[in-house]
Amino acid sequence: MADSLLHHKHLLWRAGFGMGINQISDLENKSMKTLVNDLLHEQSFTEINYDTPDTPISDNMMATPAAAEMKKEMQQIMRKQNNELNLNFLDQIVNSKDQLREKMAFFWHGHFATRINNSKFSRQLLNTIRKNALGNFKDLLFEVSQSPAMLNFLNNQQNKKGHPNENFAREVMELFTMGRGNYTEKDIREGARAFTGWGYNKEGHFKERKNLHDEGSKQFLNKTGNFTGTDILNIILEQKATAAFITGKIYRFFVNENADSRIVEQLSTDFYNSGYDIKKLMNTIFSSTWFYDKKNIGNRIKSPIELMAGMMRMLPMNIQNPENLIVYQKLLGQMLLYPPNVAGWPSGRSWIDSSTLMLRLQIPQIWSGLRPLEYSPRQDDDIDMGMKSRETALNKSFKNPNITIDWSRLEKVFANRNCEDYLIQNTKTLDMDSVRNFSDRSIKMTIINLMSTPEYQLC
Repeated sequence: MADSLLHHKHLLWRAGFGMGINQISDLENKSMKTLVNDLLHEQSFTEINYDTPDTPISDNMMATPAAAEMKKEMQQIMRKQNNELNLNFLDQIVNSKDQLREKMAFFWHGHFATRINNSKFSRQLLNTIRKNALGNFKDLLFEVSQSPAMLNFLNNQQNKKGHPNENFAREVMELFTMGRGNYTEKDIREGARAFTGWGYNKEGHFKERKNLHDEGSKQFLNKTGNFTGTDILNIILEQKATAAFITGKIYRFFVNENADSRIVEQLSTDFYNSGYDIKKLMNTIFSSTWFYDKKNIGNRIKSPIELMAGMMRMLPMNIQNPENLIVYQKLLGQMLLYPPNVAGWPSGRSWIDSSTLMLRLQIPQIWSGLRPLEYSPRQDDDIDMGMKSRETALNKSFKNPNITIDWSRLEKVFANRNCEDYLIQNTKTLDMDSVRNFSDRSIKMTIINLMSTPEYQLC
């Protein structure tokens, strides 16, 4: 297999969600530089939405039985809207030409992790992350920190003068910017005082409630002043530790879980000096020769969303009941809009245990209609998604997304090509004899069997 094809595949998996079937013939004639430029060229931005209109809940009628009924109804609508957002985001991930924007948004979605029922707030945050995904980290940090979703999730609505709530200030420093070890407990306390009054109104707009803000002097990261939340974020962005923390996390996600400290340090310095230009950082990574080193290729375990999206990009499919794709996300342990906690999803080997590995290996057969789905969620699954019981979650209607795959198109595309060269990152360990022995040698069965190998789990 030509190195150029291997490098093209590597780039498309890391800077996107794998090669799409419509890219195959095109790729063979493209230089690496053109491909990187294509990925960095952003299309015009469109927001992700849902169909149901937002219904305001008025607080003053919450005490009556009618209001309780209305609240219940609202929660059902919001759950439906969150599901729709989830599927619309998945659709962008699979079908958007803006693959790098969506991959970067997917990364930030795990970095700025929130989990709230309010679908309007979920939608706002998702679109904020997508809009700024390749922009400036400062803008992204400010917009996320002032989003109702984040302020709600981290209790800053309750952060007021005299009774500071430290949750928001702590996570902003620990998880979103500097990382542990670069601030003290005192910095958290003083930062929380500066964020007092940051909240949002019923319409879902950010609001600085001056009457709740602590106007006293604060000491934060060796500076003293009458700081506001805006000052705190600016001081955090002045710290080189912030650039180092973000760059390290991006490197581990896009390049290798074992970070090369020398490279990360250089990238981090450039990122800091560029004023936090995300697109410039990603361009440097994808244009560097070290990105294409053997040790960085085919060494990452695909997350469930990457696994599903990669298959959906390669197999031209018509899905009758897309809502059932949410069940697969749930069973595999990664549901869009529902990270397990504020630290986001874990990665690497944590994606695979005995139950998820079996399902991962069987999805190609299930989606091709060759075997039924026979699974229930992990015991520790805390995403109830409003499904009352595991039986309901997996009743008959949920088992089959009713997928029809256009195999004739795949047969045309792969008529004179080796499927494994396009589907597998590391073909060295692949036993093609057993792949062929398990199939009738048709392109359809070869593809299904390749996607059912342990090697397909890696990108």
